[in-house]
Amino acid sequence: MEEKEIVNRVANSSIVTIDLEDYYHKGDRVRYDIAQHLYQGLILKEMDFRDFVKEHDWSLYEGKNIALFCSEDAIVPTWAYMLLTTRLQPYANKVVFGGLDVLEYALFKEALSQIDLKELENRPVVVKGCGDLPLSESAFVELTSLLQPVVKSIMYGEACSSVPLWKRVRVVNN
Repeated sequence: MEEKEIVNRVANSSIVTIDLEDYYHKGDRVRYDIAQHLYQGLILKEMDFRDFVKEHDWSLYEGKNIALFCSEDAIVPTWAYMLLTTRLQPYANKVVFGGLDVLEYALFKEALSQIDLKELENRPVVVKGCGDLPLSESAFVELTSLLQPVVKSIMYGEACSSVPLWKRVRVVNN
């Protein structure tokens, strides 16, 4: 009896696997609460705040990803967040307004924008599902939005056992 060679059809296919963990920014995530600068938890005293901003060692945030927010129910002038950003920007990797979810979305959006979509044109793509890092659903949604106009199909999971999500409809010209 003749033995048949086992062929790995997945390895030989045109399927591209994208692992979002490859786009995860490794830098620290820091929540910066402006509430610590509020007078009696209510208002921001401009001169006191400006003095703090001028004297603080912003190099402590070197390479970090910063989410600016206010945990108190106070009216914080927009310029205060802008001022913090001007001091953080030379040191931090990324500065956003909002929570850690907003920060993660911004980091992934920036990283995913570096994907060369021409290489994926009309190819089937599997988005890897399981991993070790805390990936947010927003990253998967952003990736799907980027891929759909370009690729042939989108699947989720592993190439050998993926869940089909979307496939381009072939248009037949008469």
